[in-house]
Amino acid sequence: MTDDLLARHKAVLPDWMPIYYGDDAIEIVAGSGRRVVGSDGRTYLDFFGGVLTNMIGYDVAEINEAVQRQLATGVVHTSTLYLIRQQVELAEKIARLSGIPDARVFLTNSGTEANETALLMATNARRSNQILAIKNSYHGRTFATMAITGHRSWSSSSLSPLSVSWLASADRLRGRMVGLSDGDLAEAAVDDLREVLATVTAGDVAALIAEPIQGVGGFVAAPDGVLGAYQKVLNESGILLIADEVQTGWGRTGSHFWGYQAHGVTPDLVTFAKGIGNGFALGGVVGRASVMNAVPAISFSTFGGNPLSAAAGNAVLDYVLSHDLQANAAEVGTIVLDGLRALDVPIVGEVRGRGLMIGIEFVRPGTSEPDPAATVRVFDECRAGGLLVGKGGLYGNVIRIGPALTLTADEAREGLAILVDAISRVDADSPASLRYAGDRPFGG
Repeated sequence: MTDDLLARHKAVLPDWMPIYYGDDAIEIVAGSGRRVVGSDGRTYLDFFGGVLTNMIGYDVAEINEAVQRQLATGVVHTSTLYLIRQQVELAEKIARLSGIPDARVFLTNSGTEANETALLMATNARRSNQILAIKNSYHGRTFATMAITGHRSWSSSSLSPLSVSWLASADRLRGRMVGLSDGDLAEAAVDDLREVLATVTAGDVAALIAEPIQGVGGFVAAPDGVLGAYQKVLNESGILLIADEVQTGWGRTGSHFWGYQAHGVTPDLVTFAKGIGNGFALGGVVGRASVMNAVPAISFSTFGGNPLSAAAGNAVLDYVLSHDLQANAAEVGTIVLDGLRALDVPIVGEVRGRGLMIGIEFVRPGTSEPDPAATVRVFDECRAGGLLVGKGGLYGNVIRIGPALTLTADEAREGLAILVDAISRVDADSPASLRYAGDRPFGG
């Protein structure tokens, strides 16, 4: 740090706001492409992208120019009481890409607000405050979204405007689904849903909300088709399905444009945010008109879909499509995934993910017991090697990788080499690894 910015941060901001690297925190002062520069003068390859938000990277000419054109008009804000051309154009594109017939779009400032809005619509459409959510999930930090977040570290109150019933997560290292094959897990998930509906709900559930891949939860994903199997059960009672695509949307998974498309399902509502703004505050909901129009009173978002953010969103989405970043995510993501899966070290319990959404879970050798201490050491070693990554997971033992979708193959290999070196160093220094001799049942 070049001054006492960290001390100033601690003096005026709440102590429950996490900051990476503790007393050696980084201030990012410049960025270009997939690289950022810290106030320490070091350049880092960024494999976390502002928590999967800087989806196109830094200092992108097409986005800068779109924002500058809007700024040049002198109109940054009008409110939605007036027509906003950029908002309408962006909504048209999202509705077309959503896969939802007769779709409507409501733009917000964030993923949290998007999920709040989806809950408002679903509970009004169904005249019920009962929601199904999935353990290990994360949907936001506000009052209602916190209630549907199945992740203890992020649940700061037991109070809730909703009645929430919980389904098992797809974690196969521990819990109800441990060790199950894809088919057996899908069957167990449906049985779990039917049991929850029959035992702990009042029968008029509004919706199930699910992340196709759990983000904060450590990039845990159910096998393809599980959401489709869920929906068949939900349809028996008219229960809605909300896909939280805040982290999985816009082609990040490589195999599909939306995460839900891997499951042979069309949700009633889809929420989105993060990457669509590439750093500008932008999120929203797209869904069936009958559900979107179910709000019985006036409602709008003062800043959601404002001319500046919507201009950025249009430029981002145009860039994603014209450069086929979904295909790039699949290609370069395979480089990273294959390289990590080739590692044979006992501290790695599982490498999982799809496209450029990759998690590495660390365990105590020979067990499935989480090892958050090893995770922190790998995290720090990555920074020392010039690579920024994220952390997550229910137990804080998952390294999260979510680079810009513009990542090149050379950059993928560069980041992979730093990751492999960091993991190997920590594994070699682990007393448990030195003692462990066995078949490595949880390796790579």
